[in-house]
Amino acid sequence: MPIAFKEWAVTVRALAEGEQLITLRKGALHQAHRPLKLAHERFFLYPTFDHQPGDLVRESHQPELRRALEEGVWSDGEPPLRTFTSGAPVQQPDRVRIRAWAEVTDHFTVVDPRCVDALSPFYVWTPDYAQKRLGWRGRQPLHVLLLRTYRIPRPVTVKVKDEYIGPNAWVELQRELPFEGTPVLSDAEFERASEEIRAITSEAGQPVLV
Repeated sequence: MPIAFKEWAVTVRALAEGEQLITLRKGALHQAHRPLKLAHERFFLYPTFDHQPGDLVRESHQPELRRALEEGVWSDGEPPLRTFTSGAPVQQPDRVRIRAWAEVTDHFTVVDPRCVDALSPFYVWTPDYAQKRLGWRGRQPLHVLLLRTYRIPRPVTVKVKDEYIGPNAWVELQRELPFEGTPVLSDAEFERASEEIRAITSEAGQPVLV
C-alpha cells in the first residue's frame, strides 16, 4: 500500500500549487530505534486539519487557508473558516483529498536561525513559526526536506481512518495509488530554486544522505 506524509492542509495545498518547495521537521521522520534516516523518500501528501492558526501563515498566503479546506470532505459541511484558522480543535473530515505526491531530492539539517529565515521564500509560514520549529526540542537540528512535487491527474478521496489520526508523520493508505502526474514546477524552475536552497543550507546546514 502507498505511504503518505502528513502535513497541514495549507502546506499540502501550497506544495501542490508550487508555492512551497520545502518542509521543516524535527524528529518523527525516521524508522524507530534506528539512526536518523528518512523512512521514505517518495510519498503522497496527506492533508491534516489540526492546530492550524491562521496567524502562522504569511499574509501574502492567507488565501491558501480557504483553499486548504477543500482538502477535506465533511458529511455535515466544512467548518467555518474562522474556526479552522483560530487554532481551535476542528472536527476531523470524513475523507481527505489526495492531489499530489512528492519525492525528496535533498535533505539537510540546520541549527542556525538565519538559515531558517533565509529559506522563507520557499515556504508559506511566517518566519516566526519556522523559528519556533527550530527551537522545539532545542538540542535536535531542524530537518529541511527539499521536495519535488507532482500533481496527480485527478484528485482522489481517501476515507479517514482512526490509525491516520495522531502525531505520526507517516500513514499507509488503504487504496492503491500510482506515482504518476505532472511536476508543479518545470525542470528549469525547480533547478533554479534548488540551487538557491542548496546555497543557503550549505552555509549553515549539513547535508544528510537519504
